[in-house]
Amino acid sequence: MIFDPAHPPKGTVRDWLDARATADGIAVVFPERSETLTWRSLRDDVRDMAQKMAARGIDKGESVAIIHPNGREGLVATYATLYGGFRATMINLAAGPDAIAYALDHSGARFAIVHPSQRETFAKVAPKGVVELTPATLTATAELADINPDDHALLMYTSGTTGKPKGVVHSHSSLLAGGWTTAVAHALSGDDRGFCVLPIYHINGLCVTVMGALVSGGSLVMVSKFSASNFWTQVAEGKATWFSVVPTIISHLLHGAANPQTETRLRFGRSASSALAVETQSAFENRFGVPIIETMGLTETAAQILSNPLPPGVRKIGSPGVGFGSDVQIMTADLTEAPRGTEGEIAVRGPNVMLEYLSNPEATAATFSGDWLRTGDLGRMDDDGYVFVTGRLKELIIKGGENIAPREIDEVLYSHNDIVEAAAFARPCTQYGERVEAAVAVCEGSTLAEADLLSLCSQRLGAFKSPDRIHFMKELPKGPSGKIQRLKLSEIL
Repeated sequence: MIFDPAHPPKGTVRDWLDARATADGIAVVFPERSETLTWRSLRDDVRDMAQKMAARGIDKGESVAIIHPNGREGLVATYATLYGGFRATMINLAAGPDAIAYALDHSGARFAIVHPSQRETFAKVAPKGVVELTPATLTATAELADINPDDHALLMYTSGTTGKPKGVVHSHSSLLAGGWTTAVAHALSGDDRGFCVLPIYHINGLCVTVMGALVSGGSLVMVSKFSASNFWTQVAEGKATWFSVVPTIISHLLHGAANPQTETRLRFGRSASSALAVETQSAFENRFGVPIIETMGLTETAAQILSNPLPPGVRKIGSPGVGFGSDVQIMTADLTEAPRGTEGEIAVRGPNVMLEYLSNPEATAATFSGDWLRTGDLGRMDDDGYVFVTGRLKELIIKGGENIAPREIDEVLYSHNDIVEAAAFARPCTQYGERVEAAVAVCEGSTLAEADLLSLCSQRLGAFKSPDRIHFMKELPKGPSGKIQRLKLSEIL
């Protein structure tokens, strides 16, 4: 199992873990517990746990729920489930009791691996008959079934911001391809060490950092959660060469007091999960001297579909870049390819695309047009192949029959130095059908007033596109990856 930038990975997660164990070397550093895990030790722990899970009668391809934050135990549990040929069902700890109960029920999981901090929630919401696997119940061992690249490997639920969460199913092949697209885009090698600060129950944390390290042969620094005050120290002490975060983390670091240490191995950071404001990216790079590579990915594509090139390649600020390892096109309303520069729906095909939505053939069929996966995102592609995202189909504000992209308003709000978080959204209106409102969070000590921002928007956007109201919040609602949940704002404000 050797990383080849020209071809997607062959084999299974088991094959790649066995290959890494043969070469050995550092796999993961856990700075919060001063522990280092080698690839051989990780594989041995994973194989032992997988064999004990098999002895409990868990079938090949059967869902096993992983209810863990980031950490050694959660990583081993996830890898053990994959290694054993079972379907790792990642439970979103930030989704709330109802969504957790839904995922446990919908997935059909008979067994769950539960972190002590999650046992109370598990006891309250788990369907009858779901059994917790503990060291005391994992004693005997059994031989593992043979597994193939096309077998089910991962089940991860979408955020459900537009309805019930959908269970995205990935094979071993597409899961590994998610790590491969990251490694290709960022030229990862065995010398690189990613900083895993996002939860691995989210596709970014799991595929970009964990699978990226497995496929490239590099290593990880893993912490339990993001801390603005500890971030730069953990980067330096863990000897990380790159990190993957979301725009809200970049904004919080930018408005924080901490700075990078002078002696680090850090060569870049990457941003994904939602659009990064142009002003935020430029200010971050100017202050910290760390290039930010804007990217784009989906749960359905095992994370990355687009990335800007590394320096000295051309990075187009405001664009998540070009396709690496997958084909990307803009589709018109009749599902044909749009001319360059024309807005349409972003579509993708490649080895990292999901198999299906679990037990939801209607949603699966609606998401695919032939072998193209429709992302639901709107954008345009320039003559160089760079995609510029203009919004979400379901998030467009339609005021008086005119489409308004919320991101255009977000960008203006983020241009003010005091804004930490911002999101425009639609509010029902009898006159226009919908009107524009926005919510912001400001930095500590700010005296910014609503009138200041309304004036800024009016100057930059004109009266028609400008918000009628701007709400000030301590923080905006977010999903598990830190992505602002725009559609929830009209419900809570």
